[in-house]
Order: sequence, then C-alpha cells, then structure tokens
Amino acid sequence: MATFSSPRRVFLQTGAAGVAGTLLATRAGKTESPNETIVVGVMGTNNRGNALAKSFVAQSNCRVGAVCDVDVRAREKAAATVAQGQPEKPQLVEDFRRMLDNKAIDAIVIAAPDHWHAPATVFACNAGKHVYCEKPASHNPAEGELAIAASQKNDRVVDIGTQRRSMPKIQEAIARLRKGDLGEVLYSRGWYNNRRGSIGNGKVAPVPSWLDYSLWQGPAPKEDYRDNVVHYNWHWFWTWGTGEIGNNGVHSLDICRWGLGVDYPTKVASTGARLRYDDDQQTPDTHTATYHFPGDKMITWEGISWQPRGREDSMFGISFHGTEGSLVIDGGSYKIYDMHNKLVEEVSGPSSDAPHLSNFLECIRTNQKPNATIEEAHKSTLLCQLGNIAHRTNSVLDIDPANGHIQNNQAAQNLWGREYNPAFEPKV
Repeated sequence: MATFSSPRRVFLQTGAAGVAGTLLATRAGKTESPNETIVVGVMGTNNRGNALAKSFVAQSNCRVGAVCDVDVRAREKAAATVAQGQPEKPQLVEDFRRMLDNKAIDAIVIAAPDHWHAPATVFACNAGKHVYCEKPASHNPAEGELAIAASQKNDRVVDIGTQRRSMPKIQEAIARLRKGDLGEVLYSRGWYNNRRGSIGNGKVAPVPSWLDYSLWQGPAPKEDYRDNVVHYNWHWFWTWGTGEIGNNGVHSLDICRWGLGVDYPTKVASTGARLRYDDDQQTPDTHTATYHFPGDKMITWEGISWQPRGREDSMFGISFHGTEGSLVIDGGSYKIYDMHNKLVEEVSGPSSDAPHLSNFLECIRTNQKPNATIEEAHKSTLLCQLGNIAHRTNSVLDIDPANGHIQNNQAAQNLWGREYNPAFEPKV
C-alpha cells in the first residue's frame, strides 16, 4: 500500500470501501480482469485531465471509474464529460488517496500540477496501481529516481504523457534517422513559442470555497494562497512548476534525445531571463539550454513564451541535422531536406493522443513496457531540470554520463531534490 506519514484509516472509514463496492457492482456483478475492461481513475481534471478522461472513455475496453480534483467545479465538469461517453457515472473524489484504496480501479491517470506528478506516481505504484502520468515525469531529479524505483519494485506499468513516442509517422522518422537516411546525425534542436500574457502581481487572499488548497499543495512546502497561482500560473513558480522547458520543452527534448540515441549528457549550459513582463513569474520567459553528450552529439532547446514566431514557421518543432541532410518534425508529420536545403520528401501523419493511450492499456494487459517508460521519461525530464538548475545557479554543469548526476557543484546539487510537506513525502 502507499506510504504516507499521516493516518490513512480515515479514508477507509469515510467511503473508499463504498466507492469500490459501487464500481464493482457496475461491472455486471463480477470482478473483471484487466484483459476485459481496465478501469482508470483520473487525478486532476481542470484542463488536461478532463481531455484525458474523455480520451480514455473512447478507448476500447476502458472505463473511467472515478474523477478526482481538489476543485469541485473541475471534477463535476469531468464527471459530465465522462457521462457522455459511458453509461456508468464515475465516482467524484476530492482526495486521490480514496482511489488508491479502491480495488475496482486498475490504473491512476495523473494530470495534477507538476509537484504532484512523481509523488502521486510513487503512491499509486505502492498501492498496486498502474500509472499514466502527464509530463514532466517529476518536479525534480530525485523524484524521477523515486518514481523509477516505485515502478520497478511494484512491477507496475508507468507511462508518461510524451505522446509523440506513439505517433506512427514520428516513429517512422526516428527509424529513418537510425537507418542512416541523414548520414551521421550530430545535432538536434527543439523549440517552443507562445504568446502568453502577464500573470500580474498576486496577493495573499482567502482560499475560494470551491478549492481544497491544502490538498492542492500536497507534497509541496506549505505557502499562503495567492490569487494569481491556481489554476495555470503555478507553472511559473519554482515551488510547484518547472517553467516552459518542463511544460512544453520536454516534448521536443524527448524526441531530440530519442532521435540522437543518447541518454545522459556530459555538460549542460543554460541562460534565460524574464524579458517581457514585470510580474510575479519566477521561471524564465525566454530560455535557451544546450546539452553535450558522449560521442560528439549535441542538443539545444529554445523557448520564448511571449512571442509566437518560432523556427521553421512553427510555434513548436524538432529538427535533426546530419552529414547528409536534415529532418524537421511538426505535429505528427515530418520533412526531409538535402544538403542544399532542398525539400526532398514530406510525410504527413496524424497528431493524436489515442495511440499513446492505447499503448498504455495494452501494456497493462500484456505486462509489456510502454512506448514512454518512466526510465526513458526520467532521462528526458532530467534534461529540463538540468537546464533549469544551470539557469538558476548561473553555472555550466558537469554531468556524470553514467547516471545524469551533477558533479563538483554544490549549489546545483542542492537543487537535485526538495523539502516536502511530511504528510505527503513520497517513499519507496
């Protein structure tokens, strides 16, 4: 079962057993195996989680048994979304620990804020649940290692929402890189651009009646509620978020790393700043990170949150550069250019979550590894975290290429983990 410092008996006494009974009853009076129907519980349903709930309902032999959010409005909205796609109504849950005690639920879908990703993954694995967790895999590097340990110790499938790993034409593009269609591929870059507005200057305020702010903070050190953090602006505060590089950069860095066939870097340099607005944002709105890998391979990532024009006429993308040409990925499609920068091939493909979710469910049924394992996702998430750490310490990081750990820099090493609210500290 999951490890918590606070007593959990209250959750068994206040309805978890009843919730399990209700869900089991909806299975036509019998306990089905995962080979028949997989029941998921969705944690965090305000935005991305609501979309995931809808997408899981659309999957074959899958049902959403519970929707969980600390915002009563969000969980009611998600319940209505789910009800449109399946006959059984999902349970509405405020505290995700009730889903862990619910034996009718096979897997937990985690779409809560970044600071919850790895702790909830650890708790779910310890409780015997499989996990689909949104990116990034963790808030800090130590948590990523904990999530790996929890998955391996409990033999649970943990899949991370870097869904491009399952898009058919991106898989095809990576295979072509490996086959040598670009010659020797030496360099890759990713980028993300957006036109975000200011988050303003918030103030301490009473917690809204619709929000359980204590549960929203969960494992993070307790802070007063401020009126410009929930629901999206937490991304730009170090206590809860990982900045744009963790929010969107992880999607491109994951593909960059996959295409180059590299794991951990040897050196990381990063520079960033808040250029556009004078507000409460702590993470950079303009950010560039550079990664050197063994074998003379290199990746760069550029993020500009306040200006929409990106490279290759795309707000988001990935490019690979080899001795015989270049390949550019946009959405689920790709283009190949020769060494004279002439477009020689264009391949279109769908950009959808569906194959990734299907892969997750199939891996639960067959006990196989998913396309975006926690082990691989940790390596890609770590690139984001190392970019942030290099930025925050204003230093070039020397990295052990065997495990990704920072070397000879105490200030940077101090950011490897974090302090926790003891009631929600993840333990394996």
